[in-house]
Amino acid sequence: MNKSLCTVFLIISSCFSYAQAGTMQAVHQQTETEIKEYPVVWQQTAAEYRALCYQAFNIAALRLKEIPKGKLRREKLAIITDLDETILDNSYSEAQLIKEVRQHTDTTWKDWTSKSAATTVPGAVEFLQAAKQKGIATFYISNRDTSDVQSTLINLQNLHLPDADTAHMLFLSNTSSKEARRQIVAAKYCLVMLLGDNLNDFMRVFEKKTVADRFAETDKVKLQWGKKFIVLPNSTYGEWENALYNYQKNLSTQQKEILLKQLLNGYK
Repeated sequence: MNKSLCTVFLIISSCFSYAQAGTMQAVHQQTETEIKEYPVVWQQTAAEYRALCYQAFNIAALRLKEIPKGKLRREKLAIITDLDETILDNSYSEAQLIKEVRQHTDTTWKDWTSKSAATTVPGAVEFLQAAKQKGIATFYISNRDTSDVQSTLINLQNLHLPDADTAHMLFLSNTSSKEARRQIVAAKYCLVMLLGDNLNDFMRVFEKKTVADRFAETDKVKLQWGKKFIVLPNSTYGEWENALYNYQKNLSTQQKEILLKQLLNGYK
């Protein structure tokens, strides 16, 4: 083979290599998109999702009715609630990323929160308004960044949520753990209920734990679920997902798929 033909062959080979790499990257990105697609579609279209949300808030409302009238009169009572996927429905952000085959980043999240466009999780507004009528304060403890306070405040006020003011909004400043912020509220109020879609919204013991440890800690407080702790469904993201990957960041799609298959329990 002469020198000219060799050169042409190398150029063609390189083109195929780049094309193949681009195709593989697209496939990996598409696979990552597909991981989120079903959960987001479920949240937006499944009547079962709405039923679970209504069920959670109906149970929460029953618990409020059990509070003695004397306690309501004498004590300062409060509810602590998470925001995202507990009170606010942000599925539109993830849906748009799926449509555009893009990944969630701090920038894409900021683009979404700045719109103040989240809707409410079914049953959330009615429940918190009923709590307010009983004289129970609501504190919104969220891991949205403190720079999101103003846009979130507009969102909460537009949705007619009670206690929608900065005094009742405790956002992330220096740690993702919510324990210190819960203690700030607990120092002044008697906490009658906590709401969240993530077990980290309830107790510190769930933070950075393995799947097995999260099961064990959940069982230890099994009498609190549906009583003091009210959980909302979120199959799109959360600490449960981080636990699947052993809190390892920047894993490739292939690495994630390997870990997920290892966690599947079939039968013999």
